Amino acid sequence: MDLGLNGRTAIVCASSHGLGRACATELARAGVAVVLNGRDSAALEETAAAIRAETGVSVKTVAGDVADSAVQEALVAAAPTCDILINNNGGPPLRDFRQLDAAAIHAGLNANMVTPIEMVQRVIDGMTARGFGRIVCITSSSVKSPTAGLDLSSGARVGLTGFLAGVARQVAASGVTINFLLPGLFATRRLEGVNRFAADAAGITPDEAERRNRERVPARRFGDPAEFGAACAFLCSAQAGYITGQSLLIDGGSYTGIM
Repeated sequence: MDLGLNGRTAIVCASSHGLGRACATELARAGVAVVLNGRDSAALEETAAAIRAETGVSVKTVAGDVADSAVQEALVAAAPTCDILINNNGGPPLRDFRQLDAAAIHAGLNANMVTPIEMVQRVIDGMTARGFGRIVCITSSSVKSPTAGLDLSSGARVGLTGFLAGVARQVAASGVTINFLLPGLFATRRLEGVNRFAADAAGITPDEAERRNRERVPARRFGDPAEFGAACAFLCSAQAGYITGQSLLIDGGSYTGIM
C-alpha cells in the first residue's frame, strides 16, 4: 500500500533502538525524511547509517535526552516543517511501588508525560497551519492492563493519554491526528528488564521467566518490532486521517477485555 507519505518529514524520539527504530525505519521506507534521537550516540549513528543505506532518504540525528529542552529545540530545528511526530521515551525501571520516592515519581512523570506533551506543543501549530499532521505516542499495554512493577510507567502514560485525548479533538478538523500505540511484550531490550523483574519476584531464572512470559501470550511469541513499526506507519498515513484519539493495543491477544 502506498501510504501517501513520500516527501514528508518526521521526528522520531528515542529511535536508536527497539520500537522507536522500527517506527523510523518503516516511515523511511514510505519515503519520509526522518530525524532520529537517542542518548547513545554510537547506536544513533549506526541506526541512521542503516536507514540511509536501505532507503536513501534524508536521515538527521540529534543525540541526547529528549526531556532536555535543548534537545527538543534541536529536533525541531532539524525538522522545521515537521509533518509527523513519534513520541517515545524509555520507561522507568521496573520497581515495586513501595520503593518509589518523590524524586523517582517526578522523573517518571517528566519522561513519560510532560516531555511528550512538550514535543506536541512545539510542532502542533505548524501542523495545523499546513493542514496535515500525524502524532503517534508510544505508551504501553499497561495503560489498559496494569502490570506489577510498571505502576509509575502506567500512571504517567495514562496521564499522557488523557491529556492528549482532549487535544486530539481540538485539532482534528485541521487534518492533524493524535493516536497511541500500546505495545505488549516485544523482543526489545526492555523485555530483558521485564524478565529479570519477573524472575526476581518468583525466585526463578531469567530464562524460565522468559518462557513463562511467552506462554502467557496467546500468540505464543513475543512481538517483532517490525510489526510495530508497520502499525505506526499506517497511523501516520494519508489513509488514516479519520482515526484520532485512539489507543491501539498490540500485544498478541494478551489483554482479555472485550473493549
